[in-house]
Amino acid sequence: MIPDRIIEQGTLTTDGARAAVEVRIPWYRALPGSCIAGAGLTIDGVPASTESLRWRMNGREFTFAELSASADEWWFPMDSAVLSGDVPVSADAEHKVDVELTLFIPYIIIGDGETLHIEEHDTKTMKAVAA
Repeated sequence: MIPDRIIEQGTLTTDGARAAVEVRIPWYRALPGSCIAGAGLTIDGVPASTESLRWRMNGREFTFAELSASADEWWFPMDSAVLSGDVPVSADAEHKVDVELTLFIPYIIIGDGETLHIEEHDTKTMKAVAA
């Protein structure tokens, strides 16, 4: 719905082996953590492994398995979350960052009890900063 604003420009950080970027919700209403079905992080064409991906919001860090059971943490449209993963990135250099998000929208039923899910993607080029 708002895919060009998923990645917060200028938020790419790295420790050399792990990278993180701030992301915004591509939806107009808050969603519980359990509705964040998945994400992908690719930098300069190199994807972070699924096992290494972490999601931080409201001061807590989650794996996506943990997030799927989290109905008490909410992602609000005005708040950034942090998506991180193991992907090598050089500080003080420009990088192409790709983020994919899959969200379930619990209050929109599309038939047979299924809820709407959206898949959004954003790409930005930005300089990495040492973490």
